[in-house]
Amino acid sequence: MRTRVVKVAIFLLLIVALAFIAATQINLSALPEPGPFETRMATASKRWIIARAARKTVPAEPNGTAADQENGDMLYGMDCDSCHGKDGRHPTSTGQWMYPRVLDLGSPEVQGWSDAELFWIVKNGVRFSGMPAFGKVQNDKEIWDLVHYLRSLKAGAALSK
Repeated sequence: MRTRVVKVAIFLLLIVALAFIAATQINLSALPEPGPFETRMATASKRWIIARAARKTVPAEPNGTAADQENGDMLYGMDCDSCHGKDGRHPTSTGQWMYPRVLDLGSPEVQGWSDAELFWIVKNGVRFSGMPAFGKVQNDKEIWDLVHYLRSLKAGAALSK
């Protein structure tokens, strides 16, 4: 019995020592670019969490009209262009220096999200990034209008700065 207690104590001490070593090696500075492993892990985790949450909490998508897309364009100009740029494809200097970097909203990475996932991201934001949550300032219809506007950026690949 005593041998088992000693083994458990040694194991716990080893875990604490490893945790301490790992904690002293972590750098939370946003100045250096993250490595490929950190980027892949963070991206995969984010995609999985958002996909799971979007399946459960997103209200039904209304049919988007041209007027809804125009409203989305107006809302984009009020809330989003200060980071993502006027055209959504060329981030401002503020967006370029965030980590993670602000994305080109017409890019395959962004356009690869489902409508429900984009809705969830706009409504809830993404913690530990520069993406704020708009769920307390925009209603669900307005957020859907923004999603419909974001979809229109896919075709604008040839836009100039």
